[in-house]
Amino acid sequence: MPASATPRTNVSAHVAHALAAHVDHVFGVMGNGNAWFLDAIERQTDASFTAVRHEAGGVVAADAHYRASKRLAAATSTYGAGFTNTLTSLAEAAQARVPLVLVVGDEPTSGPRPWDVDQIALASAVGARTYTVGRTDASATTIIAIEHALQYRLPVVLAIPYDVAAAEAGPLPEASELPQPSLPAPVAPRGEFAAGVVAEIAAALAEAKRPFLLAGRGAWLAGAGPVLGELAAATGAITASTALGRGIFPDARYDLGVTGGFGAEAAMELVREADVAVVFGASLNQFTMRFGELFAPGTRVFQVDVAAAATHPNVGAFVRGDAAVVAGLLVDELDRLGAEPSGWRESLELAPLRAYPAAEQASGLADDGRLDPRAVAARIGELLPEDRVVVSDGGHFIGWANMYWPVASPDRMMMVGTAFQSIGQGFPSVAGAAAAKPDATIVLTSGDGGGLMAIADLETAVRTARGRGVAVIWNDAAYGAEVNLYGLKGLAEAPMLIPQVDFAAAAAAFGAQGVAVETLADLETLAEWAGRPAAERPFLLLDCRISGAVIAPYQHEIIRINS
Repeated sequence: MPASATPRTNVSAHVAHALAAHVDHVFGVMGNGNAWFLDAIERQTDASFTAVRHEAGGVVAADAHYRASKRLAAATSTYGAGFTNTLTSLAEAAQARVPLVLVVGDEPTSGPRPWDVDQIALASAVGARTYTVGRTDASATTIIAIEHALQYRLPVVLAIPYDVAAAEAGPLPEASELPQPSLPAPVAPRGEFAAGVVAEIAAALAEAKRPFLLAGRGAWLAGAGPVLGELAAATGAITASTALGRGIFPDARYDLGVTGGFGAEAAMELVREADVAVVFGASLNQFTMRFGELFAPGTRVFQVDVAAAATHPNVGAFVRGDAAVVAGLLVDELDRLGAEPSGWRESLELAPLRAYPAAEQASGLADDGRLDPRAVAARIGELLPEDRVVVSDGGHFIGWANMYWPVASPDRMMMVGTAFQSIGQGFPSVAGAAAAKPDATIVLTSGDGGGLMAIADLETAVRTARGRGVAVIWNDAAYGAEVNLYGLKGLAEAPMLIPQVDFAAAAAAFGAQGVAVETLADLETLAEWAGRPAAERPFLLLDCRISGAVIAPYQHEIIRINS
């Protein structure tokens, strides 16, 4: 705070003060509904504010920040049109169970003006609860909102009525006087029945000839990686993860990578040989389960999750509990039983099973003369720095990064948009990941449709990631997923097509280095970029002119199911 500035003690200052005690980063767009709040954030707290260029981007950045760090972040927008611009991203956070606080202006306490909308109803419709502050309870209400977000792993809206924002609210409380939000305690199996299921799982693993362990994002949130490694070693299990749990098992030698449509075909065939499968912290959605075909009919499938009940009909027995807690109980029970590892994983050569399809032509071109995305993805995977954090928009292209760019841990691969099946969330994700992982290389993967939808926040990505940011645009001049699904059904393709856009030129206009990638040799720019010190590098955008005729394997599954 500048020495000459007088600390404000209005309602907005109380909100900012309480929020900054638990949140170190705020993303958003300033407007007249949140101007007093942002003034307080800037002048009276240690929290950092990053401006984005579209209100949706503030929520996206706060979402990506949590996924990359497990640390709560906040977003902010004005009321009315500013708030309604956040709704798609707010819905994504709710669907993905990502906690964040969206601080917004709201209608005055005297009632709505012509330009006000029912923000509480709109937030509720997409799964977010609203807390509205008053003149005397701003700090307490802010803490309650933070607690709700953390307890239920959901976004919340914190509303400041327009006529209250600058109202005097008395002295700011000391940080030590602010209550601490209570965090959710690990869920342990409770009751005789749950204990029996844990014993049943342990007995099944002890007897299994071909045990398999699958872990998802819930296992990462529970910090279960090390104990899952112990369990895999104790049982001799082969392991794999969901797309959002990638890298959670510590011993990569016996890991098959990602399951479902992003999995290598030979690896997924091996999963069907398992006689016992235990799933930790994964919702088993249709993509992970390959639309019901991940496991063979004879596989005994157990699920461990904090959900209220099993989340897929293929699950034979379910125990409610945190992945780390239950995995620890299973390790102890296997030791008590004197169980020996199955030896299955040591009997197999797994590396060849993890291989993904290569491009059909050595040139890397498809039959239509544009680049084969498999060749592009494979080469980029070879050139990217190992410290990468990959942030993904939604669209047909999502398979390429998931298949060809392995990451070290689940907090280094995030897919903002897939829970709500949305696109246009990519560029602002860079800002959140960059703030959460200040020493990592942030790599965005986005399509041309989603890239155009979020183009305003290309400036945000360039500004926040600078010399450690790379954007890969899969430019097939189309909404690829729609062409693959509905074009093949004979629907008119004209609405599914996009005129060829020069993203490389757009990147240059925003201060980045843009490269039009039309041959594999053009990717050598990435090799040169990666070899320079970060301080000497610009933000790099690779505008990859790919063929739309090459369909990702996971999309083939969707086409098959919808045919």
